[in-house]
Amino acid sequence: MNAPLTVIDMHTAGEPLRIVTGGYPDLPKGTILQKRAHVRDHLDHLRRILMFEPRGHADQYGALLVEPDLPGADLAVLFMHNEGYSTMCGHAIIALGRYAADQGLVSPAGDRAEVNIECPCGLVRAEVSMRDGKATDVSFESVPSFLFARDRTVVLSPWGEISFDIAYGGAFYALADTQQFGLEFGRDPVSDFVEAADGLTRKVQAEIPLSHPDAEDLAFLYGSILTDGRDAFSDQPTRNICVFADRQVDRSPTGSGVTARLAAMHARGQIREGETRRFESIIGSRFEGAVASRTQAGPHDAITARVSGRAFYSGRSEFVIEDDDPLAAGFLVR
Repeated sequence: MNAPLTVIDMHTAGEPLRIVTGGYPDLPKGTILQKRAHVRDHLDHLRRILMFEPRGHADQYGALLVEPDLPGADLAVLFMHNEGYSTMCGHAIIALGRYAADQGLVSPAGDRAEVNIECPCGLVRAEVSMRDGKATDVSFESVPSFLFARDRTVVLSPWGEISFDIAYGGAFYALADTQQFGLEFGRDPVSDFVEAADGLTRKVQAEIPLSHPDAEDLAFLYGSILTDGRDAFSDQPTRNICVFADRQVDRSPTGSGVTARLAAMHARGQIREGETRRFESIIGSRFEGAVASRTQAGPHDAITARVSGRAFYSGRSEFVIEDDDPLAAGFLVR
C-alpha cells in the first residue's frame, strides 16, 4: 500500500457500499474476469484492509471501479465482500448509477441519465431519475437470468428434508421457504436465519454442481435466500433474507437475489412480463422488481428483470496504515 485508500460510502436500502476512489495501483489490461483474477491473486490485501475491521466489518461491501473492456460501457466494477469477489450486485448497481450521474461520469438527458455498467456477469444498464439536477431513484435491467434447478431436496441437520430451487440473477442462489426451517420473519432472530441459510448453501455447494453457458467463473453458488413463500403474484410485498459469501447478511432485499427470484417465479408461471412485485428485506426496506423481457441463456429459457431502488451517501474516508500497527492488515471477530 503506497498511498492512502480513499472511499465514498453509500447505502442502498440499508446495505453498505464502499466505493474506492483512490489508492489502488493500475490494473493490467484484459477482460473484467481477468482483472478480477488479478485483483484476487495480487491485491487481495487491499480488500481485507477496506472490508475488515478496524475500517470495515463482517458485513461490509465494496466496489472497485476499473477500466471498461466492453464497447458502450461507461464504467466497469469489481465487487468485493468479506470472502472475496462476486459476479453481480444489484444494490451496488443502484448506488453506482446515482454516483455516476452525480460525479459527471455520464451526461443526463432531461430527467433521465443512462449508465452502462460492466460487471463480471456482463453489461448491466441502469437508468437514473433526475430531479432538479440531483439523482434520485435508480432502476437496472439485469443480465439474462434463469431457473437452473427446480424442486430439489437435501437432508439438512437439524431441519430434515429441505426443498429449494436454484436460480441465477447475475449470481446463483438457492431459494427456500423459511417455514421449512420453522422460522418466521419478525419473530425469530436474524442469527437463526443465518444458520439455516448458510447450512443450505454449504450443503448445496457440496452436492449440486452448477454450470453457466457464458463462463465457468460464474458457476458457483453465491448464497441462499430464505423467503416468506409468497411467490405467487400479489399486490402485497414478499419478504426475504439473503445470506451470502461467509455468512454475510444483506440488509437490502438483494438486487441480484430479486432478479433470481423473478426468474424462478416466471418459470413457475407465478408472474407475467410487466407485472411489478415489491420485495422487502430483513430490515423492512424495499425494492421493486418486474420481468422486463424474455430471452435465452444457452439452453435455459431466461428473462431480464428490472429492479428499482434508492441509494444514499453516508460518508467519505481516507484510510492509512502505520508501519508498526500489528492489526493493520485487518481482522474479523466473527
